[in-house]
Amino acid sequence: MNSVLIPAAMLIPVIFALAVAIMPAEKARGTALLGMLLGAVPVLGLLFLFDYQNAAAFQFAGSVDWIPEFGLRLSLGIDSVALLLIALTALLGPICVLGSWTAIVERQRLFYSWLLILQTAMLGVFAARDLVVFYICFEFTLLPMFILIGVFGSTNRKIASIKFFLYTFTGSLIALAGLVYVAWYAAGHYGHWTLDIGDLASAARTMSPTQQGWVLAGMLAGFAVKVPLFPLHTWLPLAHTEAPTAGSVILAGVLLKLGTYGIYRFVLGFVPMAVAEHAPMLAVLSIIGIVYAGLICWVQTDVKKLIAYSSVSHLGFCVLGLVAVNATGLSGSILYMLNHGLSTGALFLMIGFMYERYHTRDMGQLGGLASKMPVWSSFMVFFVLASVGLPGLNGFVSEFLCLIGAFQSSSSLVAAGHPGATPGALGPWYAFFAGTGMVVAAMYLLIMVGRVVWGKLVEPHEHHHDDDGSHLPPDLTAREVTALIPLALGCLVFGLWPQPLLGAIEAPVNVAIRSFEFEAPQPTPHPEHAQADAHVGEVAP
Repeated sequence: MNSVLIPAAMLIPVIFALAVAIMPAEKARGTALLGMLLGAVPVLGLLFLFDYQNAAAFQFAGSVDWIPEFGLRLSLGIDSVALLLIALTALLGPICVLGSWTAIVERQRLFYSWLLILQTAMLGVFAARDLVVFYICFEFTLLPMFILIGVFGSTNRKIASIKFFLYTFTGSLIALAGLVYVAWYAAGHYGHWTLDIGDLASAARTMSPTQQGWVLAGMLAGFAVKVPLFPLHTWLPLAHTEAPTAGSVILAGVLLKLGTYGIYRFVLGFVPMAVAEHAPMLAVLSIIGIVYAGLICWVQTDVKKLIAYSSVSHLGFCVLGLVAVNATGLSGSILYMLNHGLSTGALFLMIGFMYERYHTRDMGQLGGLASKMPVWSSFMVFFVLASVGLPGLNGFVSEFLCLIGAFQSSSSLVAAGHPGATPGALGPWYAFFAGTGMVVAAMYLLIMVGRVVWGKLVEPHEHHHDDDGSHLPPDLTAREVTALIPLALGCLVFGLWPQPLLGAIEAPVNVAIRSFEFEAPQPTPHPEHAQADAHVGEVAP
């Protein structure tokens, strides 16, 4: 029965999406909320039934033959890293519905049905154990988000949706080329076709450094765009700014993590020698993104665009932790994937609630909202401090571990015996320059919250104090507070007590680090193909 939980979590949102599409519009949002909540029930089952003592193993596994002669199977299974990202996705789903309750007043069936389908696609990315399932779900996330931005976004929504689609789709095609090459190599290596991610990883680690380098370049083209890593980030601020509130929350909370998860699962797992060799270059790009995007935030007047650029900056820490090639940096990066989804997703919700009331995000037209919206202002200050990295809140632990991992990185590579690693290739200077990004982030975020929350009340000239046409009270409603409380609790609990998360991911992190040993592990074919193992290395392309 346990193997049913993952398919159930994926199928329930699809079933409710079909129901929403054909029912009366006035029932769409309630049905969508019910679908998201029921879809979270199997995820709760996964969390409670998961064997955390064996967290590196892929549990709740299930597969169905599709085209066996070409190694095509539909396979699902999760380790603790995938489990936590699935839990984050399930948490944000109903929160996005609650956050859109009064913001989406037209084409509600279209909006909520595609939001539910997007939920299924994102869950499929994290649960996939077969390359076909992964890539189908990875690509299919583009369509719902394209519609959510293009139909329900702001003034420049069409340009934003097209730019989002072209950037990510083009990168994904190049990544597919790299993954197909690995599958072809594995077919020659094993003597049969397989698209199982574990088998492909074992075969890919036997490739030469040159082959791994080309595969690294191909996969990064898709995953780095999704993160996004500098200089492939230019689509994100426009997409965030023009997207509806729910679209921005999902984009920041989950969709960007598809890129970092892809780097963790495929890049680190498939081509560790190439990662270790090119780690300095990837670290430099991460640090440029951290500082450059932070400086751009400093001059923004649109609050939503400021938070959008801050995502580019923050996720630079996430990539820096991934390429640090040690347990500290990798643990911090995975933790950052979760914590960024909580705090930045919450900030986009806060901005959406403010926009519903004032119909502007311009800091020149807004100020001193604490006097009129004390509850909103309290939440806003809290989530800004979490995003800044205040000790005691969730952002601090993640950033600190990523920086410590970068500080220790050179010695980690040398200890692993990688021939391309030299003392000082990565290390303290990388941590120092990345750390300046934390200072810049504190400045632009605190300046923003100081202007919007404190001081004399400033409202748009056309805003009426009694009723702005949105039929919302001046401060947050019970529905809006309900959407924010789980995020606030997550920021607080995981800031004060991150050990449960760190303990859960310790085993898969250690497995990932072991793949960076100089003597790459040899692939282990399935027993029925043991005879083909005698020819290992003779048929590699």
